[in-house]
Amino acid sequence: MRQVAIYGKGGIGKSTTTQNTVAALAEAGKKIMVVGCDPKADSTRLLLNGLCQKTVLDTLRDEGDDIDLEDILKTGFKSTRCVESGGPEPGVGCAGRGIITSINMLESLGAYTDELDYVFYDVLGDVVCGGFAMPIREGKAEEIYIVASGELMALYAANNISKGIQKYASSGKVRLGGIICNSRKVDNELPLLQAFAEELGSQLIHFVPRDNLVQRAEINKKTVIDFDPAANQANEYRALAKAIDENKMFVIPKPMTQDRLEELMMQHGFLDAIA
Repeated sequence: MRQVAIYGKGGIGKSTTTQNTVAALAEAGKKIMVVGCDPKADSTRLLLNGLCQKTVLDTLRDEGDDIDLEDILKTGFKSTRCVESGGPEPGVGCAGRGIITSINMLESLGAYTDELDYVFYDVLGDVVCGGFAMPIREGKAEEIYIVASGELMALYAANNISKGIQKYASSGKVRLGGIICNSRKVDNELPLLQAFAEELGSQLIHFVPRDNLVQRAEINKKTVIDFDPAANQANEYRALAKAIDENKMFVIPKPMTQDRLEELMMQHGFLDAIA
């Protein structure tokens, strides 16, 4: 069983990328559990055709500790198992605690079975909070992919996340599997992301082009794989899923300084504009 965590800047498209990748893997016959690690609880919505799944924390608040696995796990597209950690009430408590509570609960209820090929963790934002770093800190996820784009703040967050991976890799098995570009159509985006991944000692595992079909599928509460399986964008997610499934390159990243990151942006991202 491979345990994969998807990280990246808030709003970069982690949940959309994760769910479409999972749908492609499930379509190929893989058995997968998705654990949403975001208080918004939107990590499984497309796999469940828009079902607003009750989160682990809400279930515990309403029903106490005596719950069954079916109370917190729903079956989605191609038998994908879906769980949402949830978060505390607004303004109260630490959202990262929801991840810790959820994973511990899933383990105690026997959700991590031998028949699973993958567990995917869709994790909120950066790793500055210990709770959100939990999947890599506790060795739950050994395989990390970072969703980024050619925008400075997306790369800044990706570099920061790499620092967290580097820190926890020294005492565990966690490794960076690659960078996923969720394109924003900025100048020189592909060569910039390739250079960024290379600088980290990693790889650009796939470049996902921008396509409004993704938004149309989301409005219809589906992944692209489910909504329009013959579309070119569906094939892009299949290619990403295949690249992850066949990936053999797992590294301890080498994060760069802020100056070097900005230099890389100047060399690739804004080269034409400056010239």
